[in-house]
Amino acid sequence: MSVSGSSGMGWSSDSGFVFGNSSAIQGLNRVIEEIARTDIPVLLMGESGTGKEVYTRLIHRLSRHSHRPLIKLSCRALEPAEFLAQLRICLGTEAEDAPDSLRTLFLDGIDELDMACQKALLSMLPDGEHEKNGNGLVRLITSASWNLEKEVDGGRFRKELFFRINGVSLRLPPLRERKEDIQALLEYFLEKHAAEIHREVPTLSKEESESLTTYNWPGNIRELENFARKISMFGHTREAMEELRSMPKIASMLPGESQTTSLKVVARAASRQAERELIREALERTHWNRKRAAQQLNISYKSLLYKIKQTGLEG
Repeated sequence: MSVSGSSGMGWSSDSGFVFGNSSAIQGLNRVIEEIARTDIPVLLMGESGTGKEVYTRLIHRLSRHSHRPLIKLSCRALEPAEFLAQLRICLGTEAEDAPDSLRTLFLDGIDELDMACQKALLSMLPDGEHEKNGNGLVRLITSASWNLEKEVDGGRFRKELFFRINGVSLRLPPLRERKEDIQALLEYFLEKHAAEIHREVPTLSKEESESLTTYNWPGNIRELENFARKISMFGHTREAMEELRSMPKIASMLPGESQTTSLKVVARAASRQAERELIREALERTHWNRKRAAQQLNISYKSLLYKIKQTGLEG
């Protein structure tokens, strides 16, 4: 559990909204501006790296309750007793009865909860926008990587809980559906990370910039930011572009240097592909229950989450 203020939104333009000239992002920003001023529960659904926490912070910053802390509770890797204890802390702090006492609770990765945790959560949540629960009033924002409607149909998510959290449901588009935003986002991240290490902002050639739009970015904006961080750290593009070209099933999409790829790069790509397939198979066997998949693969839960991001697997 973490408590934070409304600063540090990230990925934002001068207007304070999320970067993007694409119609999808422009439309999403307009909807966010409208619903942020209400207290309706918000469900954010999108692949890993699409900016669910970024949008949560934006909603909180634009809300009437931005002077109160944003309380974040990760739903990942928690046993029912631990989850319930943390939830009670989130719902039971700073009791006040006035409308201005509303606190914003962000449940990150609600689709990761098992059925027992879902039942515990359902018993603790208020039934309506302004109903009191425990010791205080809460405005709820939740995030999920999976389509929860399909999870409900598949019996993996409680229907009553879905209706409780789904006041407004917003889908965050993956980067491959908004490729016209790649250049602006890349420039923002390059400036950000170059400033952090007190270096000049690196530049990409026209060919390199164009090649980025042929890559599908399975890790979405998080992957793009990591790419920009590497370029800023190295001071040039060579290593970062080579790594991007070596990604399994993507290399043929990127122009240049394919005829001179080293054996080391090919071996690394093959190793990543084999690892990716093993992880994917374990996740599919367990219906994407990451805890059980980690047990089957004999690795820690945190290691599995890291490898899912590293290999570009998405929910």
